[in-house]
Amino acid sequence: MSEELLFEREGALAVVTFNRPEARNAMTWAMYDGLVTACDEVDADDALRVLILRGAGGKAFVAGTDIGQFQVFRTPEDALDYERRMDRVIARLEMVAKPTIAAIQGVAAGGGVALALACDLRYCTPESTIGVPIARTIGNCLSMANLARLVDLLGAARAKELLFRARLLPAEEARQAGIVNEVVPGERLEARVREVAQEIAGHAPITLRVTKDAIRRLQLHRRPAECDDLVVQAYMSEDFREGVAAFLEKRKPVFRGQ
Repeated sequence: MSEELLFEREGALAVVTFNRPEARNAMTWAMYDGLVTACDEVDADDALRVLILRGAGGKAFVAGTDIGQFQVFRTPEDALDYERRMDRVIARLEMVAKPTIAAIQGVAAGGGVALALACDLRYCTPESTIGVPIARTIGNCLSMANLARLVDLLGAARAKELLFRARLLPAEEARQAGIVNEVVPGERLEARVREVAQEIAGHAPITLRVTKDAIRRLQLHRRPAECDDLVVQAYMSEDFREGVAAFLEKRKPVFRGQ
């Protein structure tokens, strides 16, 4: 796809690598667009049975969206366009007809968690941390669809605690909470994920496809309508502008509730 998002075929497996290790694989729009193209290729190729997502460098799966892209936000429509565009990308990943696996090594935060939650299975290393610490970083919010995915896995009380306290869950706690399926030693993660992927690739494709789609429909039935007013409140706040500036200036933000 590009130097920053790699797409490889390994027999029946497709592997997407987020390849900005110097930025902890923070996602640019070009990378999001490349992921959509990769999803299209996987669905169009009957020889591909499983899609694996991974981050380069060993320190991050994806640390979120590149914060520099938020500096141009000025109007409510900027905020709504961003969340709608993000929702289209994440929904496309969720809609891939084949099973998808996130191989998490290092931090998965913000948009990285949204990508991981849209996958069917998640495996991580003992050193990995997973969370959405936006309440103490840039002061934005999750879309309703991404929040629903989090609540589906954690339940309302745990999801609130994760977001209110802006926590990054350690790997074993994330496993116990149901966010990840298995914690695997770092040197074994890639092999373990491929072992599971090869096992799945040998199973009946139609059974896998209809099972995945049935579960997705059950989850969609419980998802609320979009709440644009909440997105606008968060992204148009002085706190959000302060959070973005503080992040880029590498200092702690001072939130004033404005």
